Amino acid sequence: MSVTESRVPFTGARWRGVRLVIAAAAIVFAGLALAGTLPVPYALAGFAIMAAAAALALRSGTQDDRLARPVAISERGDDFLKALVAGLPDPVVALNRDGRVLTLNERARAIAPALRQGEPVSFALRMPELIEAIGQATAQGEERRVVYFERVPLDRWFETVVMPVKRDPNASQPDFVLMTFHDLTPLRRVEEMRADFVANASHELRTPLAALLGFIETLQGSAREDTKARERFLSIMQEQARRMARLIDDLLSLSRIELNAHRRPDTPADLVPIVRQVVDGLETLARDRGVTVNIDASNALTVLGDHDELVRIFENLVENALKYGAAGKRVDIKIGLATSADGVGEAQVSVRDYGPGIAPEHLPRLTERFYRVDVSESRAQGGTGLGLALVKHILARHRGRLTIDSAPGAGATFTIHLPTAVPAINR
Repeated sequence: MSVTESRVPFTGARWRGVRLVIAAAAIVFAGLALAGTLPVPYALAGFAIMAAAAALALRSGTQDDRLARPVAISERGDDFLKALVAGLPDPVVALNRDGRVLTLNERARAIAPALRQGEPVSFALRMPELIEAIGQATAQGEERRVVYFERVPLDRWFETVVMPVKRDPNASQPDFVLMTFHDLTPLRRVEEMRADFVANASHELRTPLAALLGFIETLQGSAREDTKARERFLSIMQEQARRMARLIDDLLSLSRIELNAHRRPDTPADLVPIVRQVVDGLETLARDRGVTVNIDASNALTVLGDHDELVRIFENLVENALKYGAAGKRVDIKIGLATSADGVGEAQVSVRDYGPGIAPEHLPRLTERFYRVDVSESRAQGGTGLGLALVKHILARHRGRLTIDSAPGAGATFTIHLPTAVPAINR
């Protein structure tokens, strides 16, 4: 029996009790007045007080009934299913036997914003294998598991468990179906990073390792007693070891960035002091190259970003401009607020050098791992071929982008585009 149903006989009994109290009060006060024990006005006043008290008691009971009704409503089956699904920690969608959405929680809505209560799930989830699994689970009453891949807006992998639910174990068909989503993206990214790391490391480390082994064999053999040769070989070996250390550091940095690619930073960061910090740190390299670095920035420019990763972006771009731009010239850095092609305000930081420039056929591939315009020049400058790949992946995590403008003999301009956190203010 529900709460509301139990209140009905109780309210009727209360009304009968109130009538008995009023009748008894009328008899008592009438008798007192007729006997002369109590004046008539006082007898009437006493009866009125007793009747009013009884009426208030009845009204209080009626209000208690009204307060109980929401409890009865919350015990209905549909509301219980909705509350249960909302409280689950994973993304969950409940479907009826026709494949229409009964309810879903906010985590499921974040994965598939197109899901609507009362609409077929196939309108929002357009994976044939998943729709087939729902049909099989409903028809056969057995659990189904489906792993699928999404490319938009980011590459993500999910495992969906489709579980039919029966209130009556002997029922031929389930009452509804629960879909639970498990995000496999972190695991898949770790697997991909492991494979990429092994492939890239084996390719790039082969040359310095071969050089080290060759010099070690030479030092153990014919150059054992040659002091000059030993000093020269040890110097080369040290440089090759440093190159391997830089390569491993860049590969590990790239792996960490890819692992967090789907997590957008939410910490405000001002680009102006970050760029100035990077330029100050590269002052020795600029002096050795005879290059003057000019910064054009009059306003603070705040974005949502990871401070260390933003420093890494500008270190790569400014260092490349100093190393591969023409010695004895200058590097211009411009920081400002601009408008994107969509008409939205964005932060732009451009780094321009006045070196030999880059041929057009190389521009689309500059951000590929280990791609170099001039392999010998890159290795001579201590490059690993991963600098611009790091820049691209950091910008992807920050929802930004990189544009490159260059032509042979006209230098190169690398421009960072990032969404702003707040409007620029005067410094």
